Amino acid sequence: MRQDIVAVCRAIAAFTEEPGYTTRTFLSPPMHDVHALLRERMLRAGMSVSVDAAGNLRGVYGGRTARRLLIGSHLDTVPRAGAFDGILGVVMGVALVESLRGRRLSYGIEVIGFSEEEGVRFGAPFLGSRALVGTLDDELLAKCDGSGCSVREAIEQFGLDAARLGEAVMSSDVIGYLEVHIEQGPVLESLDCPLGVVEAIAGQSRYLLRWEGKANHAGTTPMALRRDALTAASRWVVRVEEVARELEGLVATVGQLEVEPNAGNVIPGLVRASLDVRHAGDAVRETALRRILEEARRIAGQCGITVSWEQRLEQRAVPMDVRLTELLAEAVPGAPRLMSGAGHDAMIVAQRAPVAMLFLRSPGGISHHPDEAVQEEDVEAAYQACRRFLEVLDV
Repeated sequence: MRQDIVAVCRAIAAFTEEPGYTTRTFLSPPMHDVHALLRERMLRAGMSVSVDAAGNLRGVYGGRTARRLLIGSHLDTVPRAGAFDGILGVVMGVALVESLRGRRLSYGIEVIGFSEEEGVRFGAPFLGSRALVGTLDDELLAKCDGSGCSVREAIEQFGLDAARLGEAVMSSDVIGYLEVHIEQGPVLESLDCPLGVVEAIAGQSRYLLRWEGKANHAGTTPMALRRDALTAASRWVVRVEEVARELEGLVATVGQLEVEPNAGNVIPGLVRASLDVRHAGDAVRETALRRILEEARRIAGQCGITVSWEQRLEQRAVPMDVRLTELLAEAVPGAPRLMSGAGHDAMIVAQRAPVAMLFLRSPGGISHHPDEAVQEEDVEAAYQACRRFLEVLDV
């Protein structure tokens, strides 16, 4: 079974917007191919299959009652991604239904392949799971990508009807949500453990800062008279690193810079910079964020420029459901308990249902990269653990 799961993930990786790499953003044309491949497997497993108005692929395998366990993750990727981030959790869900071979549990299973989690195309993550919990609102639908296409228009271009988004919201008889995901970090490998049980997902703050100075000639403007936006932004980036290193468990990243006019002989007049701050404790994260933004204001003043910012995401830390987490831990004896520094659809689904997460070891701690991998024996261990979890729930 483990070889089959890995093979399907690698087959899906070939459905891409960028030949030679795996790049698949929200409702881009390759998503049709992903849906077709998974739909066929879902149908063979005895599931009814649909795509909701947000583009989420949903396969339902009925049980002896109306109660339903959700199993899923996301089908979109970052640019030039690996084959397993998100996708593994969806393929695992289908494999678990296949393992039942027609047997009906006391609850049904719904496998969900979320259309969007990464936030690449529209700068807003979790569009798929937001639709599931009913928070994909008009403001999000109006967001546009780099070509000027809005989320609403992307939905319509994919052949769906945004007016039916209300039908995507989960039913009240959902008993929980299970997400199987690669760790995307080095902890499990450092412990020589194949699996880990997630206890909580760190809170996140994402901002976009705008540094405005004065573009001018690089050769004729003396250093003392410059208002260089990139110099100020660079000093601030160093301070972000320093603040993050001072606080245990905090991670802070400036991963994107856009410089204008971006010419070698022109002093930069404008810089846009991303900011991503995460910690398992919301109070720590919020305190660090205030410090980082205060540093931005201080440095801008010293450099004679202005800085402003806008919030792109504010997500509080999300604990996993205690009962489901304990049942999952029983299915993986001896597995370490972990904190997830990455965001996952589980943190959105937790607004409406109990959630649990199982991590698989990431060789080399690598993710969001073509070298992202899994070990087949780890996939088999996760598959067997999830089968035991399903049986424990079958009461």
